[in-house]
Amino acid sequence: MANKKAAKKAELQSQKRALENCGVRNRLKTLAKKLRASTGDTQGVKRVAMEYISALDKAAKRKVVHRNFANKRKCSAARFLCV
Repeated sequence: MANKKAAKKAELQSQKRALENCGVRNRLKTLAKKLRASTGDTQGVKRVAMEYISALDKAAKRKVVHRNFANKRKCSAARFLCV
């Protein structure tokens, strides 16, 4: 346990950020599942893919996920658009 006030504050901030980042990662997983499940109309697939790519960009910008991870996933999402 932290002894100093600044260390206690840093611990609380870290816990808060971890909780927020967990929500962002869960959203990315949900969007990835939606993209894999969407097969029917091309407009629906395109909309879900663009939403997923946008969420990946935002997560990488805020350093929730690594930028290379985001680029790999964006590449695979773009393959769904080509098929």
